[in-house]
Amino acid sequence: MKLAAAKYRIEAPADFEAFANRQRAMLGEIARKCVQLALLPEYLSLELAAWQPAQVRADLPASLAALQALEPQWHALYASLARETGMAIQAGTFLTATGDGRYRNRAWWYAPDGSRLFQDKLQLTGFEKQLGVIEGGDALEVFEAQPGLRAGISICYDSEFPLPVRAQAEAGARLLLVPSCTDTEAGATRVRTGCLARALENRMFVAQSVTAGEAPWSPALDVNTGEAAIYAPMDAGLPADGIVATTRGDEAWAIADLDFDALDASRAHAQVANDRDWNAQLKPGLRRARVR
Repeated sequence: MKLAAAKYRIEAPADFEAFANRQRAMLGEIARKCVQLALLPEYLSLELAAWQPAQVRADLPASLAALQALEPQWHALYASLARETGMAIQAGTFLTATGDGRYRNRAWWYAPDGSRLFQDKLQLTGFEKQLGVIEGGDALEVFEAQPGLRAGISICYDSEFPLPVRAQAEAGARLLLVPSCTDTEAGATRVRTGCLARALENRMFVAQSVTAGEAPWSPALDVNTGEAAIYAPMDAGLPADGIVATTRGDEAWAIADLDFDALDASRAHAQVANDRDWNAQLKPGLRRARVR
């Protein structure tokens, strides 16, 4: 599979058509490079708030409420782009209303046949909790990314927690998609470290998309840091630093051809096999530490 993860520079589109035209141009460019799966960042939908009145977009709960009218156009846009390009598209996240003024940070997957499914963000950051209107998800998904290849989605902070990703791996996922948005170097480092750890533990490829640039008009997208990257376990025949591809500077995409057969075969000559040895840490005597 040829995969592209975006380092997406936040802009201020004048209307939905301007936003859609940029998506068509960006995704059309990588489709011409024979990319089969495109990954976009967390909170991408908040760029749609750029043309809201200033008093609305400065009030994130009010802004989220106003965004809901655009969700049908969002789905129509990415479903049509997936069909037209022949690519699968993980279009970052859309803050989706669930009723009673509550929202879930929802990552949508669009298949080339026009079908779609989603994974909700499970763990909320301090910022999301403080808003008081976002709730965490309560279900974990794995899906067929292409025939014979299962994938999962882990949204930003979720990638820092090993057990849900391990459950996805045990359900057959060999690819983890991580749409992310971080505003500090510490935050970017935490997510990057989480991605590397999940790749190592589960012998899977992990792709991370990030937001970039500044959007002073948005309380959520104000400052953005990090690099888009594609990771692998650090083992024989794979990158020693775990980095298959990464953006640098103004590059918009980290792109790589991922060989899942080679990834699976690497287990046979692994220097260490964390995925195979995972259960050793679950012995009854290791579940609690003795205090002496």
